[in-house]
Amino acid sequence: MSVSLPPLPPVGGETTGPNLADVVAREHRELLALCDELLAGGTAAGRRRTIAQVVSAALSRHLSAEEQYVYPAVRAIVPGGEELADREIAEDRALLEALRLLEAAGDGERAERAADVRRRLQRHVDAAAGELMPLLLHMASAEELIRLGNRVELAEEAAPTRPHPGTPATPPWNKVVDPAVAVVDKIRDVVGRRITYPRDL
Repeated sequence: MSVSLPPLPPVGGETTGPNLADVVAREHRELLALCDELLAGGTAAGRRRTIAQVVSAALSRHLSAEEQYVYPAVRAIVPGGEELADREIAEDRALLEALRLLEAAGDGERAERAADVRRRLQRHVDAAAGELMPLLLHMASAEELIRLGNRVELAEEAAPTRPHPGTPATPPWNKVVDPAVAVVDKIRDVVGRRITYPRDL
């Protein structure tokens, strides 16, 4: 059983780029490192606020892309994939709510909110590394995994930069709603001069 995806234009006659597991693992490492920096002692309050914004933006983009492409792939090719995808989406919604609370937190409660986000993110990372990615690596072809990796990276560029736990979490509606919500988010980011990428810290 194959993953139903529109074709990406080939580069040099073949599909190229990092595979899905590599993309997800790299992003998970970056997100955990950001959370660890946010929780580190001795960081100035202003710096913590900025890191919290970047954590929220980067993780919101990441979860949006996974919901658009990773979980539909799990549903399509993994035995019992419906249950696995539903479980992860429920956890992602709780993680987005935790991010929303982190964004709203004052200096006094930011550490507690950040610790909750870090704990939920670790569970998300462990589920991907220990269950979802090994299953997809076993069930999907090398080309499908590269195409999924490409799709995730593309989707992140058009994804929301703020947590929206109430938006649709499954295709087709999330592929319509998330880019529309992202436009508003990005306008707010520009007006507020909000940093949303780790590289800009």
